[in-house]
Amino acid sequence: MKVLLPIAFLRAFFAARAWFTVLARTSRRRKTVHAIASVLFVGQALAAFAALPVERIKLPPGFHIEVLSDAVPSARAMALSPQGILYIGSLDGHVYALELQNGNVTARHVIASGLETPAGVAWRDGALYVSAVSKILRFDAIDSHLTDPPKPVVITDSLPTETHHGWKFIAFGPDGKLYVPQGAPCNVCLKDRDRYGLIGRMDPDGSHYEVVARGIRNSVGFAWHPATHELWFTDNGRDLLGDDVPDDKLNRAPRAGMDFGFPYCHGGDTPDPEFGKDHPCSAFTPPVVKLGAHVASLGMRFYNGSMFPAAYRDNIFIAEHGSWNRSKKVGYRVVRVITDPDGRNARQEVFAKGWLQPGEAVWGRPADVLPMPDGSLLISDDYAGAVYRVTYSVPAS
Repeated sequence: MKVLLPIAFLRAFFAARAWFTVLARTSRRRKTVHAIASVLFVGQALAAFAALPVERIKLPPGFHIEVLSDAVPSARAMALSPQGILYIGSLDGHVYALELQNGNVTARHVIASGLETPAGVAWRDGALYVSAVSKILRFDAIDSHLTDPPKPVVITDSLPTETHHGWKFIAFGPDGKLYVPQGAPCNVCLKDRDRYGLIGRMDPDGSHYEVVARGIRNSVGFAWHPATHELWFTDNGRDLLGDDVPDDKLNRAPRAGMDFGFPYCHGGDTPDPEFGKDHPCSAFTPPVVKLGAHVASLGMRFYNGSMFPAAYRDNIFIAEHGSWNRSKKVGYRVVRVITDPDGRNARQEVFAKGWLQPGEAVWGRPADVLPMPDGSLLISDDYAGAVYRVTYSVPAS
């Protein structure tokens, strides 16, 4: 007798497998990781038999959320081509493409497989750029070859090979350069600060690499202010200093060469117990906003659409992936940061929550956000293997 597993179950399996692979590569306690991964898989697989409960997501009045696709296992960073093709990286070795029309998916493609945690994607001049730990790959004329993807061109294969914080968010800046972060290969350690714990940039062909900013433990999201064109980025704080210390950060880098403190200072005001003695936090660039400890702030973008109310213009949306090592879970939501262009008067508020339920049950983990040309906002979820679409209409009086 042949048993056909539901697509949702398979989606849960691949997502859990991807997380196990990443954790196992980066942990010395592999037996513990295996046990944790097994528990996560069972819980996720059982939840996957039901449709994703988007009705549990709480948004401000007038906002609505729907599932754009629930067939994108381990969905991470997103990039949109001018032809309306949504490209999505993952942690499970695949790169996906969704053809969109009027806010709906008309076709789904797998354009790459077998890559090493290809979490980051960026589109430029007809080509898709994909991060794969130590490599950046380019798929030329990809919009026209979704069913027969070309062999990728290796832009560079000289990035660090460590997989701990090795998966990368990538994006092209206003200067035409490809920005590529390299996280610290540890929880906290003192490594070559010209190679680890930084954001770098290069020409589209991989040449003229340079470091833009140092002292960054692990940035998995950055964008440029629509008016000033200055770089802003999220940064994940270190672990194992307690439930409430240190904060994740939202940083602003108006010029190249700034230092944000890692591994000497965390959260802008917490000296590291081992490395911080002779390096006061005052010597480094402070954050614009402290986002909270262990929220795992990942993808971030500025909103410049016209669908949302005018008060949302130039606000920053941040995907909080959620804590894994805190006694009480936090994150698992999308926040909105309101700030002046120079970083003054900054404050944050919750925009979307509900992936973390009472009793600390988790059914989703936001990984990236992407404003669309029609003004809607997409949210990727690597735990549920989904992409959501948020829209706005004026509430009925």
